[in-house]
Amino acid sequence: MRVLVTGGNGQLGCSLRRVAMGSEDKYIFTDVAELDITNREAVATYIADNRIDIIINCAAYTDVECAEEEEAKALLLNATAASYLADAAKANNALLIHISTDYVFMGGCCGVLTEESYPQPINAYGRTKLAGEEAVEASGCHYIIVRTAWLYSEYGKNFVRTMLRLTAEKEAIHVVDDQLGTPTYAGDLAEALVRIISERNFREGLYHYTNLGECSWWQFAKEIARLAGHERCAIKPCTTAEYPTKARRPQSAVLDKSKFIRTFNIAIPEWQNSLDICINNINHYG
Repeated sequence: MRVLVTGGNGQLGCSLRRVAMGSEDKYIFTDVAELDITNREAVATYIADNRIDIIINCAAYTDVECAEEEEAKALLLNATAASYLADAAKANNALLIHISTDYVFMGGCCGVLTEESYPQPINAYGRTKLAGEEAVEASGCHYIIVRTAWLYSEYGKNFVRTMLRLTAEKEAIHVVDDQLGTPTYAGDLAEALVRIISERNFREGLYHYTNLGECSWWQFAKEIARLAGHERCAIKPCTTAEYPTKARRPQSAVLDKSKFIRTFNIAIPEWQNSLDICINNINHYG
């Protein structure tokens, strides 16, 4: 099969590059230089000309803070572009695997969130990602939507790499301790997606995927420092109110992964184990 990966230079895209190296399927990685997914005609032509069977849409506007002031720009990439990919998938009888987020939820009131939980985003990023989900669902194409959360990897800018730097440089930092979620190693998600494709297990629908377990950002930071040997840095908990941001964040958005595990028969690692792997990779390969 011929698999198009949009956002090929992002965290998940780079992880897919590594994981898919041994695949018998043909993976084609693009970013804006190769394919502008906000251009309807370009998307339709590229997918038809390259005989694409599966699209993994990793491309997204992910700057949660800037989205508050650039919601139209975020909507273009997170929703309008998703609709173009969905329309092209339908026209070519292709499958669209669309990556979404826990930020479609308000969080904080309903415990663990299932695929049936009511989405109620509280920031612009979440609104635009929910609009993308709705566009894919309404298109009539074959689709799998995967919501994930707190994504990190060896690549690019993310919470893990930031904490590794700060805890190495500073004597003390403050990290929010009243927002709960689950860190997700992009390498694990990439392996799951490649396995779904290689096994041709295309059970369409909406799914949640994060690593197992839950923690606060403060607990996440503490574990990063411990695994990196940066425990001399004092990591102090603070509240969301003490660390004001433009965009509101869900207070608790722990996603239920049982549907994904049951449907695709894929085991999901605990977040601490995957974090250890990622930090070891960063230490060895930079």
